[in-house]
Amino acid sequence: MSEAQKLLVVDDEERIRRLIKMYLEKEDFEIDEAADGKTALEMALQNNYSAIILDIMMPEMDGIQVCEELKKEKDTPVIMLTARGEESNRVQGFEVGADDYIVKPFSPREAVLRVKAILRRVSNLNYQQSDTTAKNLLVFPHLTIDHDGHRVTADNQEVSLTPKEYELLCFLANSPDKVFNREQLLKEVWQYEFFGDLRTVDTHVKRLREKLNSVSSEAAKMIVTVWGIGYKFEVEQD
Repeated sequence: MSEAQKLLVVDDEERIRRLIKMYLEKEDFEIDEAADGKTALEMALQNNYSAIILDIMMPEMDGIQVCEELKKEKDTPVIMLTARGEESNRVQGFEVGADDYIVKPFSPREAVLRVKAILRRVSNLNYQQSDTTAKNLLVFPHLTIDHDGHRVTADNQEVSLTPKEYELLCFLANSPDKVFNREQLLKEVWQYEFFGDLRTVDTHVKRLREKLNSVSSEAAKMIVTVWGIGYKFEVEQD
């Protein structure tokens, strides 16, 4: 990369911070560190990081609180660090805007791959948003996706989605009635194949449906489960 991208690594265990830092610096990233949630939030708001690796269980403020407060101000991609078995915490993380998670214990190689995948997604999304073709607006019965405004409305009410929920909806909506299995969605939306957890897809679909259903049950029904295979975006024919 021509100019080093700066990342923030947040964990109250120094050995974990240093391990992640060592591997990311080998890939030419510039790394800042924080040992508690309060410091991490201050640093994240004051600097423009390309991504943040954020532990959930920390002093001062936990990772959920940090992510929630950060996402009110910035769209910085966040990868949550969670202990094995903390599925409820992962769901909480997604609800407040986390983009991905890594389960401890993890390999440093996995951390590097997930960071690179997130940065590719952000780069691709920015490119798509700058594209001024006629695909900037997707209009369906009960649902409209405005790429330029990065907005989703269901039955004329705006739906607040996390960046990942938005990307997932756009990907499915761009290919109506085409069935995608979970592995395909991990590869195309999350852009990694090696360490993907299929539950990541299910959790995001569940949250996406819930948010659409809160304003339009008809819009929520467009995200269809194809049992034994995966998901599709279905448009009812009049």
